[in-house]
Amino acid sequence: MNKHKKIKLASIIGIIANIFLLIIKAIIGIISKSQAMLADSFNSAGDIFSSLMTFIGNKIASRPRDDDHNLGHGKAEYIYSMLISIIMILSSFLILKSSFSTLIYKKTYIFSIWLIIVCIVTIITKASLFIYTNRLAKKYNNILVKANSRDHLIDTLITTLNLISCLFAKYNIYYLDGIVGILIALWIIISSLNIFRESYDVLMDKSISEDTKREVLEIIKKYDEIKRVNHFNSTPVGYRYQISFTIFVDGSMSTFESHEIADKLEKEITKTFDDIYLTVIHVNPIDTKKES
Repeated sequence: MNKHKKIKLASIIGIIANIFLLIIKAIIGIISKSQAMLADSFNSAGDIFSSLMTFIGNKIASRPRDDDHNLGHGKAEYIYSMLISIIMILSSFLILKSSFSTLIYKKTYIFSIWLIIVCIVTIITKASLFIYTNRLAKKYNNILVKANSRDHLIDTLITTLNLISCLFAKYNIYYLDGIVGILIALWIIISSLNIFRESYDVLMDKSISEDTKREVLEIIKKYDEIKRVNHFNSTPVGYRYQISFTIFVDGSMSTFESHEIADKLEKEITKTFDDIYLTVIHVNPIDTKKES
């Protein structure tokens, strides 16, 4: 099973799991009037959208390059991850409003053993999804799966806080319910802004990291025939980069020899760096006597 099929499967599993969690959280949250549980159900609704966007974004990104999209469709991953972050931010403000209302008006909810059960089921489900998607994210360095994986981890931690507030409610300590709701909202906002920033950087053609650029230049320095390097550029395509630069070689060298060096260098760079999928090298001759 290739990369895109595995990501597609992960998104479908995420959709099904989050629909199930949304239903049970919403039912128990409404019955018990728990703001933390209702906030958690809103979060699950956002997770459904997140998994759906992962599915659509991955489907578009998997299309091969064509005449209209010479560099492929990889940036679709970042467009859809931005949509995920925006929806998550909007839903978090609704959670904040509801949770502050609970604290101000001192609303209480009806404790139920079902609150505990739903929390435990959610923690087990989300922890399993996190382990699964985190492995995929590390294997393929995919921002959509990375966003989903991060979301699953946050959900696991948030629901753990929710579980603690439920246990306190059993002893008539209700203010934690509103506080946990606020923490959930703030956590979603921070996570969403990080995803948005990362997606924005790629869509705005952020350059390859300085560390990677420095390592590429170190490889170029090993070639004694290359006298100078200029016009180093990089363009993100999906989660990988296309780089280009100009090398200057002795003008007395034959065209075949100079391009043979460029071909060898292109292959070495592409083989060395997983995040560089294409290296384009321009070759310019120089008068070494004048240079010296």
